[in-house]
Amino acid sequence: MNKWALASAGLLIFFLVCPGQENELLKVESAINPRKLIRGQEGKVTLKLSIKEGIRISPQPDFIIEFSPVENIIFPKNFFTASDLNIEILEEKGENFLNLTEAIEIPFSISLQARRGSHILEGRIKYFARSKKEGWCLKSNAKFSAAFSVSPGAVKKS
Repeated sequence: MNKWALASAGLLIFFLVCPGQENELLKVESAINPRKLIRGQEGKVTLKLSIKEGIRISPQPDFIIEFSPVENIIFPKNFFTASDLNIEILEEKGENFLNLTEAIEIPFSISLQARRGSHILEGRIKYFARSKKEGWCLKSNAKFSAAFSVSPGAVKKS
């Protein structure tokens, strides 16, 4: 058997049997509230994070939430840090880490020119994870998406 074919088969088996560790560190459940919006309406993106046991998410380097550009949604900023979102920093045995037990809510508004129909908002969280027990740290990211729909009506300003 060709050496390259054998090496390729070995790598394929390795990746199927041993999925990436970073994919399991931080899981993101995302939603847009309300799910059905009209032009000019305000809403919130809600992110619920699940962190693998024994893992801490460090406040430094920055914990950042980014959204892919979407012409239908207007955010107050292009990205959000832990301090922007007032995420509490805890300390235990001299180690600082973020308290991510509560859902994170980020406000937005729907553009007055938004296309009607179903849309997908995509984003990612950049983070720095640590395992004190296992003695390692890792810079990684977790992707998320949430569906929403826009109808043509407009919110009247009073």
